[in-house]
Amino acid sequence: MSKVRAFLELMRPANVVTAFTDIAAGMAIVGYVFGKEMNLLLPLATLGFSSMALYAGGVVFNDIFDQELDAVERPERALPSGRIKRQEAIFGGIALLALGIFLAFWQSRLSGYLSILITILALFYDAKGKHMRIFGPINMGLCRAVNLGLGMSVYNVGFLEHGALMLIPLIYIAAITLVSRGEVHGSHANPLWFAAILYLIVHASQIWAANSAGHLAFGLPFILVHAYLILSKLAVAIRDPKGPNIGKSVKMGVLTLILMNATWVSLSGQWEMGIFILFLLPISIQLGKKFAVT
Repeated sequence: MSKVRAFLELMRPANVVTAFTDIAAGMAIVGYVFGKEMNLLLPLATLGFSSMALYAGGVVFNDIFDQELDAVERPERALPSGRIKRQEAIFGGIALLALGIFLAFWQSRLSGYLSILITILALFYDAKGKHMRIFGPINMGLCRAVNLGLGMSVYNVGFLEHGALMLIPLIYIAAITLVSRGEVHGSHANPLWFAAILYLIVHASQIWAANSAGHLAFGLPFILVHAYLILSKLAVAIRDPKGPNIGKSVKMGVLTLILMNATWVSLSGQWEMGIFILFLLPISIQLGKKFAVT
């Protein structure tokens, strides 16, 4: 049982939930109509579980590549503590990535190609990208952006028409990654202020999209709550840029991705599905109390 717990720690369960909501958001953006019938649920399940497996596999390899560093900075983690062997983690990570790619190809060839791109981007970030001052945040943002595109790929034409919206999660995740660099040793206020500007760009873009879709009344409450939650935590970190404050800001930014994705779903006019996605937030928060988020 301890092995299972250790591997779950590597997978970051709280974050994995947010990956599923990316898919629902992408599908809503391209006009997918959710329903209770099996033929309507199957694409959401297939691409949703694909995304979750890809995310989990990517973060497992993140800890594999960071094992030596974590032995110094975070010795309590599953790999440096010896609660799971490196070979076991590698096998599990490969299995998750393979499952994610298989499920994506089950949906469509485009989905499969995007899953391969996500895998490449994630592994590059784990091995090299995170150490790059400029490209690192962009690399991480691309992982989440293409994940949104994976949801869009439910309709090939829809993906081509709305693909530019993938820039929004790219900017958002780049901001979180920028903030996270001070999570262990602290930071300075300047990069945090820059992240705040990026967050505001994201929210302004969503307000514009909501107004353009004619569903501002549906989307605005989600956007305002999301902005309050992440900016309030970031404000604390800006005033006192110590590691713990930055860590709380990063954690809030990751978990409230669910709010961002609930916004996209609500803009399709399917407020019931938007509420369902929103209800995943407390689940993710509870998982975040039991397992590491970053």
